[in-house]
Amino acid sequence: MTSHDIFAAMRARTVAALREILPELPEDAFAKVQTEPPRDPAHGDMATNGAMVVAKAARMPPPKLAAQLAEKLAALPEVAEAAPAGPGFVNLRLKEDHLRALVPAVLGTGEAFGDGAAGRGVRVNVEYVSANPTGPMHVGHCRGAVVGDALAGLLAKAGYDVTREYYVNDAGAQVLALAYAAYWRYLQALGTTMTEEHYAQSVPGGLQYRGEYLVPVGAALQERHGDALAVKDGVYDYAAAGPDVWLDVVRDTTVHMMMEAIREDLAALGVRHDVFVSEAQLVRDGKLEQAEALLAAKELIYTGVLEPPKGKTPDDWEPRPQQLFRATQFGDEVDRPLRKSDGSGTYFANDIANHLHKIERGFAELVHVWGADHGGYVKRMTAAVAALSERRVTLDVVLTQIVHVMKNGEPVRMSKRAGTYVTLRDLIEEVGKDAVRFTMLTRKADAQMEFDLDKVVEQSRDNPVFYVQYAHARCRSVLRQAGDPAVAELAGAPVGLLADPAEMALIRRMAAWPRTVEAAAAAREPHRIAFFLQDLAADFHVLWNRGRDDATLRFIRADEPEATRARLALVAATAVVLRSGLAVMGVEPVEEMR
Repeated sequence: MTSHDIFAAMRARTVAALREILPELPEDAFAKVQTEPPRDPAHGDMATNGAMVVAKAARMPPPKLAAQLAEKLAALPEVAEAAPAGPGFVNLRLKEDHLRALVPAVLGTGEAFGDGAAGRGVRVNVEYVSANPTGPMHVGHCRGAVVGDALAGLLAKAGYDVTREYYVNDAGAQVLALAYAAYWRYLQALGTTMTEEHYAQSVPGGLQYRGEYLVPVGAALQERHGDALAVKDGVYDYAAAGPDVWLDVVRDTTVHMMMEAIREDLAALGVRHDVFVSEAQLVRDGKLEQAEALLAAKELIYTGVLEPPKGKTPDDWEPRPQQLFRATQFGDEVDRPLRKSDGSGTYFANDIANHLHKIERGFAELVHVWGADHGGYVKRMTAAVAALSERRVTLDVVLTQIVHVMKNGEPVRMSKRAGTYVTLRDLIEEVGKDAVRFTMLTRKADAQMEFDLDKVVEQSRDNPVFYVQYAHARCRSVLRQAGDPAVAELAGAPVGLLADPAEMALIRRMAAWPRTVEAAAAAREPHRIAFFLQDLAADFHVLWNRGRDDATLRFIRADEPEATRARLALVAATAVVLRSGLAVMGVEPVEEMR
């Protein structure tokens, strides 16, 4: 085996053995063969389902084929034992020398250890955050930002060609309401005597955004335009200056400043995007009309009347003929309208335009990270992508559940900046970027979570952020104590001297890192990286503690220079894998704990 991914290498060995046993089978018969860590470590180092998934095509009982496969695999030089099990599995135990060889391999590869080829360079667009530019980023946005950024890093690690995208929702009613709110702050900057409630009564839909974060926008408008935006027909009259005088300028300025603030918040969290796509610009470019023309050419648009919504019928609902997309042909429950009564595009229609834009740029896979409240939107968007691309492009949606911020056992509800919710910047200032990022990935994205501000900064085993960072800091402490030996020196260490069960357990854990990357990327589940790192840290801490209790297992022993070098190599390899995993999560490894 030449691959550092021992599971991928053994899968290749397994398929080769099955081909020898069943030379008449076509290549696609082996497509579902897998080699994975067994659920119970007592069963060995890995297990393969090869016999079970091929048996039907081979017209053989799975246990019989498993016995033949086990015999073939047992003859491999790296295999210590191969035994059929259950309905058609084969459990494998590798020779310890083969596992030990992973230590110099990791040192030679560095943090690129775990880089995979499963993505095959496929172009994938990961869209995440995409918060409306109507205010500061809050905790709800934070989880999606971290999950999306880590998922993009994970897919890149697995060999995909990844583009990180932010879709700016700068069209529609919410942005219009934001412009009216910003205009009020502009009038305040001019010194208006009008009351806020009087202004709110004159605004369509009322004054929806009252946060202090718009005060700098009003000041900027006043500085750039003086009173020009409050003047109509030469009359200095705040009430007389209608939206036709100021709306476009105020809206564009406000969106620009809000997006600058959002970029700053994301940068503070270590989140980056390659592309920012404007919804308003896509509308101006006629992308919605292009999408409609494309769907119409496929006879996927028709004029029809929708059934009333299930449950209580809204007061504004009316049975009117509408332009409908045949979403039901692609798995949705109902066909979907594309135009509002005023002729403008529906929210869904504008999203179709966005996805056509992605497809036209040549992406083979699209991944979105959305809040769980958008779960009902998944089927219609999946249907649209399938229709636009003739099912060539896939869409995966990762849903993130709500986060409850806690302190002293009580929910934290108020923000210094927004007044009604906890902002992302507040959270970062409280506990730091790395703690925020790691903690957000300690649970599956679609599971609700409590972000306990006290526990996140607690220095204990119960705090996964501390536990993993402490493992890396301990590795670095050991290596510094040894004079930071060169990688080349450690790569030639006599790793055959690593024989204690705790040492072998640590090596086995590291061996699973490439497989973990591949499986987590395929499942779109970056939280698996956090889980792996916690397990790796636990294995290292066990070995550290063994050395405290048994002097013969200490990492550095002056009377045993060769054993010391072997153990330092193991420590250095552990640090490499920890850094490799933390890099995927966007978390900086620490050199020492204060």
